[in-house]
Amino acid sequence: MSLPTKIPATVVTGFLGAGKTTLIRHLIERSGGRRFAFIINEFGDLGVDRELIKGCGVEGCEDEDIVELTNGCICCTVADDFLPTIQTLIDRDDPPEHIVIETSGLALPKPLVKAFTWPEVRSRVTVDGVVAVIDGRAVADGRFADDPDAVQAQREADDNLDHENPLEEVFEEQVACADMIIINKTDLLDDGGLDAVHEAVGPHRRDAVKIVKARSGAVDPVAVLGLAAAAEDDLDSRHSHHDDLDDDHHHDDFDTFTLTLGPIADPEALEARLIKTVADHDVLRIKGFLDIPGKPMRHVVQGVGGRFARHYDRPWGVDEVRRSELVVIGLKGLDRDAITAALADAA
Repeated sequence: MSLPTKIPATVVTGFLGAGKTTLIRHLIERSGGRRFAFIINEFGDLGVDRELIKGCGVEGCEDEDIVELTNGCICCTVADDFLPTIQTLIDRDDPPEHIVIETSGLALPKPLVKAFTWPEVRSRVTVDGVVAVIDGRAVADGRFADDPDAVQAQREADDNLDHENPLEEVFEEQVACADMIIINKTDLLDDGGLDAVHEAVGPHRRDAVKIVKARSGAVDPVAVLGLAAAAEDDLDSRHSHHDDLDDDHHHDDFDTFTLTLGPIADPEALEARLIKTVADHDVLRIKGFLDIPGKPMRHVVQGVGGRFARHYDRPWGVDEVRRSELVVIGLKGLDRDAITAALADAA
């Protein structure tokens, strides 16, 4: 009698605004009705990513198959949140054919992969692959660190000092754990920018890990799903800055808050104000939904650095409260009052 096949799980990691949710929606839409379950973990109180997947309206994207973990970073709450969630999914009468886990932009993937070695999970689920999504333009612009060259020079000058920037560390951890690296938004890069991304990725990429270029997260599911990496059996090759330390890391180096606005009559004017606010306060990421008077559909806002994209994703529900809410994410010390004041009269 053959042993039951393990359920494959794909971990999608990547920095803030890299395009993880866009990739996942692309996989859903082109996977031929495969029965997925999704675990979504976000940094911030407003479940933007879950809502974007929930509203996709295609087969394989049922609301009950989307679980959002909101009690903190998934890599720090594996015992309290993640493992019970996995257990619930695999104990269903009709368990999923594939589990997709989207980490927050600030999560370290290795502690999550390590959770799959736990006895409750190991015999029934395997990590098919860790996919790191990179915002090519952001990395080319050095957005994962304030000044990576200066940080590296200081580190090399004195081995007894740790001048590690938290953004750089998150980036390196995600690349080092990956079984596939997707450089997204390549339409925003020239040849020099693409070379800069490869230079940033190269020192941290494991041997034989493939790099794929993409626009708007458009990668063939055949390339992403079915890597058969069994990453939980290959932990030693996935270097982490915290291998000899506790699993604690630098979430205290980031601030986040949710800003509630009124109806937005002029979304273009709001975008201009958002771009200025990002520049004035070094905001890393803004995302959320807008209520546009007279429009039956919800308006999505996604911004990383000074680059913003907006679109209508789905109609407002009959009993749904229309409101405008944005999640703001930045480095520790983010001036919440000033940012709120700059955007408060945007309606």
